[in-house]
Amino acid sequence: MYIQNSSRRSFVKLAAAAPLLAQIAARDLYAQAAGAIGKDPRRNIYTRLGMKTVINCRGTWTYLSGSLEFPEVRRAQLEAAPHFVNMFDLQRAVGRRLSELTGAESGIVTSGAAGAMSAATAACIAGSDDKNIWQLPDTTGLKHEVIMVGGRSAFDSAIRLAGGKLVLAYSPEELTNAINENTAMIYTTDLGEKLQQELSIAKGHKIPMLLDDAAGIPPVDNVKLYATMGIDLYCFSGGKGLCGPQCSGLLLGRKDLIEAALMNSNPREGAVCRPMKVGKEEIIGCLTALETWLKLDLQKLDEEWNGRVDRIRKLVDTVPGIKTDIYTPEDGNRYPSLRVYWDTQAWGYRVSDCVNELRAGDPVIEVLGADNPSLVTAVREGNPNPTAKERKLPDHIELVSMTIKPGEEIIVGQRLRSVLRKAQKKSVAA
Repeated sequence: MYIQNSSRRSFVKLAAAAPLLAQIAARDLYAQAAGAIGKDPRRNIYTRLGMKTVINCRGTWTYLSGSLEFPEVRRAQLEAAPHFVNMFDLQRAVGRRLSELTGAESGIVTSGAAGAMSAATAACIAGSDDKNIWQLPDTTGLKHEVIMVGGRSAFDSAIRLAGGKLVLAYSPEELTNAINENTAMIYTTDLGEKLQQELSIAKGHKIPMLLDDAAGIPPVDNVKLYATMGIDLYCFSGGKGLCGPQCSGLLLGRKDLIEAALMNSNPREGAVCRPMKVGKEEIIGCLTALETWLKLDLQKLDEEWNGRVDRIRKLVDTVPGIKTDIYTPEDGNRYPSLRVYWDTQAWGYRVSDCVNELRAGDPVIEVLGADNPSLVTAVREGNPNPTAKERKLPDHIELVSMTIKPGEEIIVGQRLRSVLRKAQKKSVAA
């Protein structure tokens, strides 16, 4: 009976994958024909430099160039490019438009979320006083302590660059006790009830808070939620879920602090954040990305994302011993994602083996495993850090739908199915 049920399940999985397998055969035939007449569809400006492009199933990681811009963003940047403008006037005009869209008092476009962190820190330490602005990152005589809720992060150099001295806090009680006459700002990445509690403490002590929700779009409603909550400053990456220019970010919040952030930033000569330049094209592009998001049919978009990872799932499910599920994470890369499991110990095939095999192919396929090729290895986030024994090896890979271009899911499904079938057969033979 077990054999019959197993065979029946295998047949059902193969039947579900049959249309996709037919697409794969047709695509391979087309590629062979195109190659025979010298028209390689993969040839582009990057391959001419001797590079491989990437099929990105990992999500909006900066080292993989974030996300792809909306077509509306590309058009807006082209429209912005052939004109000269006053950059102060542009930022303030965009700030007014951002206020209309989000309910925040104002906003500016920064050089990524990290640039927003630096600008916010400088604003809270130096304000709009030119003497203090010129003094940074020297903070002698100025409030300069920044309380890091939850401990250090890989991005806290953006705060230290502007002169902030990090003070670590791991609980509401520690946050309250850390506040003193030198506290310039509270920094957090917490959401939900934790954020509400921390905000209440900040308001009670009249200390500005910066919420870093770099990957907080989607859901796009967050741009309005944090304004409604009365958060002093909050930021998003422009080059992640927002689908704006990779080198852009949004800093939103109190008008006086936003003006101070601008005064501490490019194009002001002598300001500590002057090197964090963002051009008129990025400013217009980032604004356009937000405007585009607020017009999208979110249900339709979610259906498209689900469809991509579901097609990969159907192909991979034909491999014996594979288990899959689709879920949407609650923090960061909040898109339908496919998890693929196998018995790594029984197969003698680790998650890292699969990640590296996909990465070594052509085209390169990047999926989520345990590695982070962009991390400075000396970084130790939070406190305390788990020991090597406490760290668990991952038992699955993840594929994030949003960064998979339409049609690429067939290539990914075929390749992943192939490497897993090979590993499974090898384990059986052993």
